Amino acid sequence: MSELTGLQVYKFGGASVKDAAAILNLRRIVGSHSGPLVIVVSAMGKTTNALENVFELAYNGKDYAGALGRVKAFHREVAESLAAGAGPYMMADVNEGFRDAFEALEAQLATVSALRDYDEQYDQVVSYGELLASAFVAHVLNDLRPTRWLDCRPLLRTDENWREGLVDWQATEESLRSEVLPRFQEVQTIVTQGFVGGTADGRTTTLGREGSDYTAAILAYCLRAESVTIWKDVAGLLNADPKTFPDTVRYPEISYRETIEMAYYGASVIHPKTLKPLADRNIPLRVKSFLDPAAEGTLIHDCQHPPLAPAFIRKTDQCLLSFSSKDFSFISEENLAVIFGALAQAKLKINVMQNSAISFSVCVDFSERRVHQLLDLLREQFTLHYNTGLTLFTIKNYDAASVARLTEGRRLLLEQRTRGTFQFVCQ
Repeated sequence: MSELTGLQVYKFGGASVKDAAAILNLRRIVGSHSGPLVIVVSAMGKTTNALENVFELAYNGKDYAGALGRVKAFHREVAESLAAGAGPYMMADVNEGFRDAFEALEAQLATVSALRDYDEQYDQVVSYGELLASAFVAHVLNDLRPTRWLDCRPLLRTDENWREGLVDWQATEESLRSEVLPRFQEVQTIVTQGFVGGTADGRTTTLGREGSDYTAAILAYCLRAESVTIWKDVAGLLNADPKTFPDTVRYPEISYRETIEMAYYGASVIHPKTLKPLADRNIPLRVKSFLDPAAEGTLIHDCQHPPLAPAFIRKTDQCLLSFSSKDFSFISEENLAVIFGALAQAKLKINVMQNSAISFSVCVDFSERRVHQLLDLLREQFTLHYNTGLTLFTIKNYDAASVARLTEGRRLLLEQRTRGTFQFVCQ
């Protein structure tokens, strides 16, 4: 098949598949859709966090049996509840898939060693959350409409940049189009995994935390989908996280450009890499609530709109790093090149940066292991100081009132503003 008319991509995140009731709600949402559909599924609830804990214990040579047992018990309980809610016809298939997945996971964990690359091993273990969740969803949907489970790892090709694989777009597009499109001659729905991909030699990679949105965009781009819908527990794309700010505003529509900037600064609704492939092919993105599927949500597309309400973005667990030259020389372009190279090597992304004559400061998401790797790389050349436990606030489309609202009563360690964006780091 060269093209498939009317193909849509739905992405369901962890909250929308957090338990059996949520998966059955997903089933009701999908039941109202009649055309060809690709469904991208995240790990259930907090499974990624739980698998990260299991992996950390295994990597450090500690007993992980109890932590793994809790992950297994949670998925077994969900499988049993699904069988009761969707019918016993699926129990044998679910049990077989459940058993096979955990046997493979246990075999993988047995190979984990502190003598081998941390990030590569992380990808092999943590990816099982998506494999399990997508299998459950596929089984639940199969009596509703002809459905096929698809392993995304051999099809979504990446390099060996573990934990944030870079997509080989040509290879990925060729494999997805040759493997996915013909299947729609037999089924209406394909269920696959978000967050994961694979190298040319068959090792699993991941696309970065919360990378399932990006997976949906990759699939939509390669398969020439009509649209992408991300199903969330909020009413659409809001100007702030309603858990932090009680008086949020929903954007009915917003441009790709504005959304890309908001995602870059840390807006949690959409993964930062999601928008570019969609904008490149002018594929609209809808953000809708799985709690109220009939509600309007937000449409993200190529559009013009009046000035938007200020967007408030909060990133916690931040680390402010300051580098000073030991001989009081200026922080030159040569020094910055060294610092940027070390940040890239330690896989620390800059959220905000600022320099003076003899010092340079950056704010990054805190990872103790990566920060210490950075310090080891730079301590001979620079005097280094850092603070942890900080919060970074960003106000997009700020005005005087929004700045005053967020900064009042706070001790600001760093602040920066451009024409449209105000950022500050505080304790």
